[in-house]
Amino acid sequence: MTDLTSLKISQIRDGLKAGDFTAVELTEKYIAAVQEASELNAYVCQTPDQAIEMAKASDARIAKGKANGQIRALEGVPLGIKDLFATKGVHTQACSHILDGFKPAYNSTVTQNLFSDGAVMLGKLNMDEFAMGSSNETSYYGNVVNPWRRTGSDTKLVPGGSSGGSATAVAANLCAGATATDTGGSIRQPAAFTGTVGIKPTYGRVSRWGVVAFASSLDQAGPIARDVRDAAIMLKSMASYDELDTTSVDRPVPDYESALTGDIKGLRVGIPKEYQVENMPAEIQALWEQGKEWLKARGAEIIDVTLPHTKYALPAYYIVAPAEASSNLARYDGVRYGLRVAGDDIADMYEKTRAEGFGPEVQRRILMGTYVLSAGYYDAYYTKAQKVRSLIKNDFDVAFKDVDVMLTPATPSPAFAPGEITDPVQMYLNDIFTVTVNMAGLPGISVPAGLSADGLPLGLQLIGKAFDEETLFRTAGVIEEDAQFNAKPTKWWA
Repeated sequence: MTDLTSLKISQIRDGLKAGDFTAVELTEKYIAAVQEASELNAYVCQTPDQAIEMAKASDARIAKGKANGQIRALEGVPLGIKDLFATKGVHTQACSHILDGFKPAYNSTVTQNLFSDGAVMLGKLNMDEFAMGSSNETSYYGNVVNPWRRTGSDTKLVPGGSSGGSATAVAANLCAGATATDTGGSIRQPAAFTGTVGIKPTYGRVSRWGVVAFASSLDQAGPIARDVRDAAIMLKSMASYDELDTTSVDRPVPDYESALTGDIKGLRVGIPKEYQVENMPAEIQALWEQGKEWLKARGAEIIDVTLPHTKYALPAYYIVAPAEASSNLARYDGVRYGLRVAGDDIADMYEKTRAEGFGPEVQRRILMGTYVLSAGYYDAYYTKAQKVRSLIKNDFDVAFKDVDVMLTPATPSPAFAPGEITDPVQMYLNDIFTVTVNMAGLPGISVPAGLSADGLPLGLQLIGKAFDEETLFRTAGVIEEDAQFNAKPTKWWA
């Protein structure tokens, strides 16, 4: 029998329906794989007993469903949940010391949607603290290790961030799919670093209720999966209108899987000239050119477009995001839940709790955010950054009058080693191709399309019109077919 943990969600769905294996058998295989892979540090909390109970319930439902032809979309599918999503009675700490011991009394809308569709939870996945990071080196629980290694090297690499645990778990067959969030590239960048597929949906497509906030006007949840079809299946379950989230948009959720027709004849694909950045590695440039050729050969029209305010996106993002983080993280004070460090008085307790509870990167961003929101600097920085954000969105609006989708690189490099980038600004540049999408609230997907000279995954990014994830999936499916990316990391961790 095929190793059950290597099956894609679509194959699991078919196998369970055909009776080739049970949900319990599948879940047990995943539990064993997770326990063997402690060196990767992908999970911060495992829930094996709960997973088995959920799998038993799925097997009962599948047996009943065969009789009436009704089996839920993710029935019996073992998933990993990023530690940012509230899970009732289960560790939810955003991988921060300040939320020590916090177990919510409710599920986030996303996790509830997945459970209502039959998903099985294997546990909570590691991440950068409060989703602030591009390498998973800021987690209170230690950094996640990428299952991929450079050819001929034993050097451990980062999986990207902030959804590094999600990406590593999917790439290393430690879950069939994973929830993730993307504030400036935190789904797409780790997906590109690990040879997985990750989609950031349109802002408002997936509920943020019950997801620990980083920057509320930028945060959006999405899946990381093994292939484009699996990502489509997961997003269909994750997405919904939610009255509990005031930014949730009330419109029907399409059947994304049915969009994978393979037909892109006449599709207009934009190539933004501003993404041709200085000192772009030759292998990234070559992959981008290859992507254009694949789409052209399938009947798409390649059109050059301009997004003139792209160069301001990264600095504007690193004003808006820390400002919102400063506001959102003000609630963590040691009074109601989480860590509390004793002080001489309440103000001293606040200060000591926050100083000990937040890691260096989170503290840095809180300080930046508080600064740009302060009385003398609000207009000079925050107001100006919001104006730039409007200009960035307008650039996309104008360009999308002439094209249906845009093709860009996903990252400026393959995965790197922990400690290799120590300058915060250099680290922030990892988001150079992704932050514009968040600033404009648009959907973007990363698809694995090739290997670097060192044998590491490289991804291509597609950017779509608002609420047009279907075109993204259709185009991504074509790239996936033509790239034929079947490479897998060599298993060294167990």
